[in-house]
Amino acid sequence: MLPRLQYYDLGPRVKAFSTTRHGGCSTGAYASMNVNAFCGDEPEKVAENRRLLCRELGLSGVESLFIPHQVHGDFVMKIDEGFLDLPQASRSELLEGVDALMTDQTDICIGVSTADCIPVLLYDPQHHCAAAVHAGWRGTVRRIVQEAAHLMAVFYRSDYRQMQAVIGPGISLKNFEVGQEVYDQFGEAGFPMEQIATLMPVGSLAAYDEQPGGPQPKWHIDLPLCNRLQLQGCGVPAANISDCGICTYDHTADFFSARRLGISSGRIYTGIVLH
Repeated sequence: MLPRLQYYDLGPRVKAFSTTRHGGCSTGAYASMNVNAFCGDEPEKVAENRRLLCRELGLSGVESLFIPHQVHGDFVMKIDEGFLDLPQASRSELLEGVDALMTDQTDICIGVSTADCIPVLLYDPQHHCAAAVHAGWRGTVRRIVQEAAHLMAVFYRSDYRQMQAVIGPGISLKNFEVGQEVYDQFGEAGFPMEQIATLMPVGSLAAYDEQPGGPQPKWHIDLPLCNRLQLQGCGVPAANISDCGICTYDHTADFFSARRLGISSGRIYTGIVLH
């Protein structure tokens, strides 16, 4: 069975998508379409899932599928002709510690892995180039999506006003409960806290209603909005930014969520292919 993908419309020369949990061969908390080799799944099942994904995408083989080993940083790797000429071992070494990829090469797939963090795809239709960004809360604080957009402007002469963006499946405001130290880091980084954060009771999905002796409220942060605001701050028009609106924590039947399934579980792969 071929993977069931969540596709995004970025134009006729682009295939943009997120994997779901359906159509692969992994089992348990990795069931069934997990292509990430860094989360504890059986290597032979990861390899088969990658082959199935490449077949669905029409790629020549798994050597055309790029999956970095992410570290919640802000490093963006450019996949160019020189990179593609390298042997597989050298490619793998260069993809260590990378949290975003960008390219103008055709018929390859760049992407990032998430399981509550926010995946963001960027596409410049004028210069036919793209980026895939892993924006967890640490990467979001470091403004990695803004860095990726900036590097597309530097290397490909992309105009922010022409860029299109997709915010893929990730944890929603109501489910992303954080400690005071995380809230403070967003504030210190200059985010508009009145827009991106709200107080809710511990373990509750409803807005906080203060009661004497009731539960102490905890901060919740809107990661998709944080990344949308970064893109708009660069000059990407709001109308060019699409949010799929899927909360991974609420939809674990279809998407992986580390908060619900544990860290020893599969990962969503959100990627883009230029034709």
